[in-house]
Parts: sequence; C-alpha cells; structure tokens
Amino acid sequence: MRHLHHLPSALLSFLFISPVLSSPQYPLTTTLSTTLIDVLNADPNYTSLLRLIQRARLVPTLNKLNGSTFFAPTNDAIKDHLQENTLWHSAFHDDDFVLNDNVQEQLRQQLFYHLLNGTVSPLPTKEQPQTYKTLHYPRVPLEPPSREPPPSPPWMPVPGGTLGGEPQRLRVSGNDKNAWVGVDAFGKGGIKVVNSSAAVLTPAITKLLNSTSELTLFLPVDGAWDVLDPYERLYLESEYATDDLNRILNLHAVVEKGVRYNDTFGKAENLTTLDGSNLEIVVSLNNITVSGASLVQPDIYASNGVLHLVDSLLIPPGALQLTPEKYLLALNCTKFVSLLHSVDLKALINDTEAKYTILAPSDDTMSLFGDEELPERGSEELKKLLQYHFIPGKWTREKLTDGMLLETALQEDGLAGRRQVLSVGVGSDVKNLGDKSIRFAGAGTIEGPIKVNNSNTLIYTISRPIVPPVDPLQTSLPYLDLSSFLAAIFSTSQAETLRKAPHTTLLIPHNAAFKRLGLLVSAHLLGGSAKQDLENVLLHHALDTVEYAESLSNGSQHTFSTLEGSDIRFNRLKNGSLYVNPSGGWSGMQAELYVQDRLTNTGVVHELSDILIPRSVNLTVGKLVRAAQASTMASLATKAGFEWVLNGTAPPEGSPWASDGLSGAGWTLLCPTDTAFTDMNLTQLYADPEALRAIVAQHLIPSRPFERASFVYDTDALYNNQPLPLDDSPTYNTLLSSSSAYGDLVFRWSESPENKGYVVGIKGARGTDGSDDSARVLSWGRSTTAGGGGVIQINRLLQPYSPPWWISYGAPTGVGVGGCVLICLFFYGVRTVWRRDTTEATYEPSGGFGQDDES
Repeated sequence: MRHLHHLPSALLSFLFISPVLSSPQYPLTTTLSTTLIDVLNADPNYTSLLRLIQRARLVPTLNKLNGSTFFAPTNDAIKDHLQENTLWHSAFHDDDFVLNDNVQEQLRQQLFYHLLNGTVSPLPTKEQPQTYKTLHYPRVPLEPPSREPPPSPPWMPVPGGTLGGEPQRLRVSGNDKNAWVGVDAFGKGGIKVVNSSAAVLTPAITKLLNSTSELTLFLPVDGAWDVLDPYERLYLESEYATDDLNRILNLHAVVEKGVRYNDTFGKAENLTTLDGSNLEIVVSLNNITVSGASLVQPDIYASNGVLHLVDSLLIPPGALQLTPEKYLLALNCTKFVSLLHSVDLKALINDTEAKYTILAPSDDTMSLFGDEELPERGSEELKKLLQYHFIPGKWTREKLTDGMLLETALQEDGLAGRRQVLSVGVGSDVKNLGDKSIRFAGAGTIEGPIKVNNSNTLIYTISRPIVPPVDPLQTSLPYLDLSSFLAAIFSTSQAETLRKAPHTTLLIPHNAAFKRLGLLVSAHLLGGSAKQDLENVLLHHALDTVEYAESLSNGSQHTFSTLEGSDIRFNRLKNGSLYVNPSGGWSGMQAELYVQDRLTNTGVVHELSDILIPRSVNLTVGKLVRAAQASTMASLATKAGFEWVLNGTAPPEGSPWASDGLSGAGWTLLCPTDTAFTDMNLTQLYADPEALRAIVAQHLIPSRPFERASFVYDTDALYNNQPLPLDDSPTYNTLLSSSSAYGDLVFRWSESPENKGYVVGIKGARGTDGSDDSARVLSWGRSTTAGGGGVIQINRLLQPYSPPWWISYGAPTGVGVGGCVLICLFFYGVRTVWRRDTTEATYEPSGGFGQDDES
C-alpha cells in the first residue's frame, strides 16, 4: 500500500546540470505527488545517475528529503566523468561491485555534494555568485573502513566532519542568462544548468495529506499542469503561493463519511470538495469523468484514503484568481509589492477588473538602490513614486510610439489634480516591431509585456525605479544652457511662484538669448533697479496651462495666457517650426520654440531661442541710458530740455520739435560713456545753453513713422534688437541736421584689428585724420516705446563740427583769385595781339595798285 505521507512536504526542486552543452535534454514536468526518485525515473536522461544512487544506497534518502534541490548530472555528464573518476567508473561498470566500507561513505559523500537541503528558486541569471550549503559533510575516512552499521539512519547524512560541524558549500551564479553551478568566488567556471523542474507541496498540504482520515483525492497527472500560464506555474512554485496551493488541494479533495473508491461512484452524482465546490461524477460504460476530466487511474490506495488520477485540473473558471500581485511575486518583484503594501496601494495589484500597464522593477534591480535612495516606507513621497509605475490601459508594444506621453495613476496637486504623464521611447533601428527597445521615462524594459491571465493588466519589468518629475526649476538645473534665465528667476521674489504655480508650462530661453536681446536691455533687466520689469518678463514665459509638444505642434489653439497677465501667440510654419510672439517688445520680436516635453510636477518645460518682453514692460530711452551707466549724458539731455526723449513721451506742445512733425517719432540717442566727458568743462558747457543743446541734438536721431516704415529689419532677432539698421553704411539725420550742414551721422563696419566693429562719424567732417569726429559703437538697446528707437552706446562724445576758416573761406578765395588771374591773362593776350596788328609794316606795288591794271 502506498501511503500519502510518502509525498514531499514542501517545495521539491530539481536542477539538472551538464558540462556537455550539446547533450540532448528532455523537458521535465512534475506533479504534486512526485518525489526525487519519481522524477529521475520518468526521464531517460538520468538512468546513469539512478544507477549510482542505487549503488550508494541513497534511494531512501532521496525519498525522505523534503524541500531539497538536486544538481543532477545527465547521462552524458556522467559518461565524461567516468573517464576521470575511478570510484564512479568502478561503481558504474562493475556489476559485482561491493563497497568494502559498509557505510559507503565516499560515493555517498560525492553525491551529497550535489544536494541542497533547501530550494533555489529562481536560479540566478546574473554574474553574482550565491553560496549554498550542501548535504556533504567532509570527514577523514576510517582506516580500515568499519563493517559496523552506521550510527545514524542510513538515509540521512552524518553531521560533524572536518568543517566544524558545517557542511561543504557550493556556489551558484549566472552568466549569459543561464545558471552555473560550482563557480569560483568571481562567478567564473562551473557547470551549466541545462534543465530544471519543480513540484510544490506546502507544510499545510503535507499535514492535510498525512493526517486527514477518509480522504478522497483527485490528483491531476503531470500533463494537466501544462494548461497553466508559465507565469502562473512560476508563481505556484514560489514561496508566496501557500494560500493558492492549499486552495488547489481543497478543490481536488473530498472528505466525507467513507472513502470514495471507484466502485462507489453512482452513474451521476456530485461530491463536495473541502473548498465547497461540487465535483460532478459521470459514470459511462467505458469512462468515468470528474467535472469533465477523465479518470485515468482509479483507486491508488493509501493508509488514510484513496487517490484517483485525472487528466486535467479540477479548478472552476475564476476560482484561482491569479491577480497582478501574484504575477509580480512570480517575476521576483517582491520588494516592489512590499512597498506597495506599505503605502496602502495593494488595490492597484489586486483588482482584476481595472486596466493597468505595470512598470515593475525586480528585486535584483531594487538591490542596486540603497534604502536611502528611495523615499521612506509608508511615506506620501513613496506613494507618489509607486503610482508613477502604473499606466491606465493595456499598452502593448504595437501601441507604443517614440515620444508619446502616457498618463499614469499619479494625480499631482501641481497639475490641479490631473494625472502626471511619462514619456515613452521606442527604438527605431530594428525592423521587427517585437524586437524594438522600449523605454519608459528613460528606464529600459527587461521583459514584457506579460499579460496577467484573466485580467486586463500587462506587466513590464524595468531596469530601474522611475522617479516622478520634480518642480520646473529643479528639473532645469542640470541644463547649463538655461542657467542665465534660472539665475534671473532665483534673483527675484517670483522663484516660488514659478516653482509651485499649478498646471503651467515654462518656456526657458537659452543663455545666448540675453546677448541677442541687446546688452543694454539685458543690463537693464538684470540691474537692481528693474526688479518689477524683470519679474514681468519672467512671468510672461509661464503659460497658464500645460501644453505638451503634441498640442503645440498640432493643436488648434494659437494664443495662450501667461502668469504675467497678457497673452503670447504661437505661429506654426509649414516646415514644422514654431515661433512665439510676445504681447509687447518691439516690432518683429519673436523667439523660436524648441519643444522638449521636459516633465515637471506642475506641467512641462520647453526651450526658447530668445527672451519675450510683455507689454507691461516699457523700455524707455531713459531706462537704457541708466543701464549704460551714462549719467552725464542723461544730465545733459535733461538740462538741454530733452527729458521727454528720456521718458518716451511726445515733444512738448509748442516746441520746435512738435511743430516739425516729430510728435510720433521714435528717438535713438547716441550715448557716450561717462569717461568720454573726462576732459570737458561741464560747468562751462552748462552755462552755454546753445552749445549744450547743439551737443545733445548731434546725438539724437529721430525716426519719423514714414521713415521707420522704410526700414528693412532682418528677421533674425540678433539684428532685430538694434535701434537702427547699422549695416550697409547708412546715413541718418540728427536734430542738428536742420541747422548745420554737418549734422548727419554715418555708420560703417570697421575691420581694423584695434577697433573691429561698428563706427559712427559726422558726415563731411574734416578733422586731422577723421578720428576726432567719430566714435566706436560699444553696445545698444532697443526701446519699446511708440515709434521705436533706443540707445547706442559709444566710446566718445561727438562734438558738433564747425570747419576752420581756411576750409570755410579758402576755396572761395582761391576761386576768386584764380578767376581774376585768368581774366587778366585773357585781356593781356588780347592787347598783345592788337598791338602787333597796329605796329607791323605794310607794303604796296612800286607803280601803285593801278599800273598793272592800266597796262
């Protein structure tokens, strides 16, 4: 009679190894009733090992071991080893082989070295050696060997030995996604594991099988378990499946008064299982079925009941309820599951109705991150991190495209309660879609998608935990090309506003944008006296909504409000480029938008080529003069009566400038630095209003509306920041031009190594070498007031030009004198000719004029 207590009482694991990689291997399946010897007997690839086990009298030992792991060499492996090991060769080939040692210790100990008194599940696949204790207790052999019976049961290893009572150890490691046994401390060498199998029994199952009276058990055959999903089987073989294994047993076990042998079945009756479900027994002429499963072997007798073998599992649909949590446990994501429980998110992995795509880091992945690198267990921060690993919906590889954003289960306060998104990256260099590399928020996928059976859930195992986005300023800090704008933000009181303002899009210009804005405008905004203007500019770069790349590139909306209060407008070109126009600034101000989808906990960050100026920021000539630190020129303009130019207002009514039609004009002030006035007697200048007004007028260039309409501005903001076009040697009238022939100014580009850049000079001036009447352009800034204009900073003062007397009168005098000389010479010549005609001798014929005629 076969007793139920002969079944293994815990996880019974088999691992098959062979140094001969090309040797044929056969798949190995197990059932709940399988022992080590049963599995070896069922596979023809282990007949040589069984022969050695029998010679070493270890069959009782293997039948008694519970929860053990056997590294079992294949027939080919033993064949190779017999050539090197005389003991194994003698034991295997000599039919008359009898060990002189009655304990048979030497052969037994070598086989014990292949046995672990515990399970190894799953096997390591990475090159990280793990050490296990075997059942081999090394000892000094008895001399001569004793013929006495062993002091302990023959089926058990004898403790003690030369290691201080400790068993010999064995290293197991992974390499190339395979497990290797007997490796060194660095994971090198060893023997490859070529096949593995496991059967599962828990202590509770063992107790039920061994202690329950009148037990009728319908036991599925090996092939019945093949209908399970591989991950379901992996879960059932894990240490976390105790409850489900107990339920599976209860679904197959019947306990009632009297054991139900085969001949006690009626033609049609129902048996109630320990789980409470019904088993429908149908007896026909040639077959007996149990809830649709055929009875393949009835009446296997046991001391406390009977077993019937059936050809399929007797599990009603939906009874097993393998939730996503159980799949995660099977995938060795136990720490991830534990963290979910610590923040009360177990509903996310136990709801079989909800549709989720789960991004799960395995225990191996989590081990790379210390506890200090993850938020504290049970904390709100950890809860947000874990929610970010759940994506509503079933996202298979075919649905994923590069650059798409997927909503997650994380609902951010900074997004006004909306769902946070994560980015998806899809490799584009592989033709076969199934082989494309998938990245979620930069984390690569190791395995997946794995479909959870009878569920709407998919699981991807990922290479690292995914951290939710942080605030926009912290998100942008690693990008050095954005540091100038960030520094400007931190210098104001609006840093917290931009950090925490919910549901916003932050547009951050590159560092070069400050130079492209014009040095004087940048100096004004970053100066200590322009905090309000700077804050308005910063807030104008924050949209009061979240706009990702997709909506900006393809959406129908073109105008968006900002935190500053005014709107900005987006223009989409046919080539796909995006340009942004501010609410203020000067004519033609724009910036190119570089969509980045850089996610934050309040929205998203994109990049700009240039800075946007809102209409609330009025850049006057006076502000730009202060930015140029040209207080002397500002004082001169004020004393000369031109304070309205500095303030950006129209000329006073009744003034000559108003009557000249300059009320709507813009003004460009050439502003010498304070050092340019070092050699000037300012007291004397202030005492001469006419001279003072002339100097200021020489530096003021009006641009009437009709003139500005004719200006041709380059669309590049690098040139569009100039108050006036400076290329192609343009000539401009100044306020002095109406009263002086030398009032016009000319700009040109100089290639001189000492003064490379723009140079401005008084048109027609004739100094010693021209340098006294010209200046080098240092910087500029464009005004945003009506009519435009701005400030051009120059390195020296342009004194109104008055030519010296020899230049003013020398030419007319020379012309007059020369004319007189020419006249005199003319009359002298005429007189000379006349005198010659009157004094020259004349002749007549001797006979007179009439003699010839007469003759």
